[in-house]
Amino acid sequence: MAAFKGGAWSLPEPKRSGGSMTPGKKLQGLVAATVTPMTPDGQINLSVIRQYVDYLVSEQNVKNVFVNGTTGEGLSLNIQERKQLAEEWVCQGKDKLDHVIIHVGALSLPESQELARHAAAIGASAIAVIAPFFFKPTNKGELIAFLQKVASEAPAVPFYYYHIPPLTGVTIRVEELLDGIKEQIPTFQGVKFSDTDLLDLAQCINKNEREQFVFLYGVDEYIQLFGPKNQSDVASLCKARPCVSAEVSVSHRGISQLCHQTRFWCCTD
Repeated sequence: MAAFKGGAWSLPEPKRSGGSMTPGKKLQGLVAATVTPMTPDGQINLSVIRQYVDYLVSEQNVKNVFVNGTTGEGLSLNIQERKQLAEEWVCQGKDKLDHVIIHVGALSLPESQELARHAAAIGASAIAVIAPFFFKPTNKGELIAFLQKVASEAPAVPFYYYHIPPLTGVTIRVEELLDGIKEQIPTFQGVKFSDTDLLDLAQCINKNEREQFVFLYGVDEYIQLFGPKNQSDVASLCKARPCVSAEVSVSHRGISQLCHQTRFWCCTD
């Protein structure tokens, strides 16, 4: 996750059914895009999520998760499976994780709204929504209208737009999308930015410092971890603080420590 120049922003505490995550905790450090564990016969394996949480926290120093996203194959799961996963992550993350962000996007607006209501009811820290990608929005107004209808179903829960045009084919620039978005979606907090258009990302960060939006950068390949000093990375190109991220083979622990030192955040698998 990438922090704007002003630093990471503290998410408002949503109304929760059981008070599961850390109240008032800033969203900072690594955000792990979680995989969905499966049994050999293709059923979701909820029994290993407690171990998964403990591994992330104890072994990798990661205390934030993004559930039912691309890595978690959320759009390949049915509604009940997505709800069960969300419930288990919130339950097992209690007193261990700082933030459990639930992706509730779907091609069906009513399904996405149902998932948003459910995430709010179980005490998720935030929700995120991908753009519909079969009948695609063709302009900013259409996309915001879809996002607003989902966000309004969870009016006390922080809301993120999940921008991933390589998969959705929706290429509406985020810089354009953010102009006036708080007026239409009061709970809007930021973007999971999974695209290689670094100019768009840089303009988002530089133009929205006052709004204190959070930008989670999700393309690991574009983030420099180690290498020559003259090699460009996302942070330098975006005129932000130095950044680090992780691919699967890289230890999250060292990266998390660097994240806290540099205050430039990453979303990683």
